[in-house]
Amino acid sequence: MKHTLAVNVENRPGVLTRIAGLFARRGYNIDSLAVGKTDNPLISRMTIVVDGDDRVIEQVSKQLYKLIDVIKLTDLTTEEYVDREMILIKVNADPAIRGEIMQIVDIFRARIVDIGKNTVIIEATGDESKINAIESALRPFGIKEVVRTGRIAMSRGLKNKNYKS
Repeated sequence: MKHTLAVNVENRPGVLTRIAGLFARRGYNIDSLAVGKTDNPLISRMTIVVDGDDRVIEQVSKQLYKLIDVIKLTDLTTEEYVDREMILIKVNADPAIRGEIMQIVDIFRARIVDIGKNTVIIEATGDESKINAIESALRPFGIKEVVRTGRIAMSRGLKNKNYKS
């Protein structure tokens, strides 16, 4: 089962390396990793998606808490949360087929962010299934390039009571 971990860490150089190294040393694969500053510039938030059973997640959590840079860890999988990914897709788009592509973009509430002579770049956000669906819908046109952010997630409701700012 995939787990989504929200990890608040000190915003310092080398923190990402230490956390990625921990996963590598223990043989745990990171499915997705997104990092950014929080509303407090001294704290960064990592959203880590890792595949494993409860025992594996417990081991990962204990190892992460041993790192001095880790402030708070929450397994969002055990609560209600909102998650999103972003994708940029460059597809072949001769002027004759751009209308068809624009219909797909509208259906997925995505948007075209760049138009080249024979290509367009499309931006879409949503949960993993929506991102997979738009990528599949655009594949027949010929995908030139794809970039995905990985999952970011936040608990529903009030601000996390354990969040330090």
